[in-house]
Amino acid sequence: MQQLIRQFLFALPKWWRQNLLPLIVTIRAVGLIAAALSIWLFSEIAEEILDKETFAFDKEILLILRDLHTPFLDKVMLGFTFMGEPMVLLIVCLVLGILLLVQKKFSQATTLVIAALGATALNYWLKTLFGRDRPLLWERVVDVNQYSFPSGHAMISLVVLGIIGYLLVSELPQWRGWTIGITIALISGIGLSRLYLGVHWPTDVAAGYAAGIVWLVACIFSSQIWQELRPAVASKPPGIEE
Repeated sequence: MQQLIRQFLFALPKWWRQNLLPLIVTIRAVGLIAAALSIWLFSEIAEEILDKETFAFDKEILLILRDLHTPFLDKVMLGFTFMGEPMVLLIVCLVLGILLLVQKKFSQATTLVIAALGATALNYWLKTLFGRDRPLLWERVVDVNQYSFPSGHAMISLVVLGIIGYLLVSELPQWRGWTIGITIALISGIGLSRLYLGVHWPTDVAAGYAAGIVWLVACIFSSQIWQELRPAVASKPPGIEE
């Protein structure tokens, strides 16, 4: 990754390398657009190419999961779904953002907040744009609102927990394996819980992950570029050209 970033920076015009803010804003804007395009492409494949086969596939998976319901699993999945609530994740981001600001880790705090708000806003816009109804194959045990596609729990949890995992690995590399494993387990559990509870189609969750990972990569990439360029820019005397 470090080598890729250096190659990317070398290819940039000198003005972009010397002006961090426009570069970071550009990368994140492109990330949001790419995430939206990934959802559009996913939707085109699912609705135009697969059409009825996609609905049958979605329905079959949900009915299989319904047969696995037990009182214990109900509680586990409700726990995962609670952890993936967008409002809960935003509160977690707010608390962590404040802690990072207190420690004067401004770039990390900014990345965390922008990642969470960007994912939330993009998901809301995409839900409104596509307007897909939620499944109603059995009586729901959780309240849901808005539309179904893409899954907000899947998309926002992947971005928020992914960014938190990235920050933890950066600070505590000795716990890299545990951090990555727990992050993946939480994100997977949250997505599965939405299917288990029957409030999303499988393609909703898959689309949420698809868009989320594009936006997550853009946020991490821009953060690493910030870390690479900022010391050099800060130490360079004003008016000195390369």
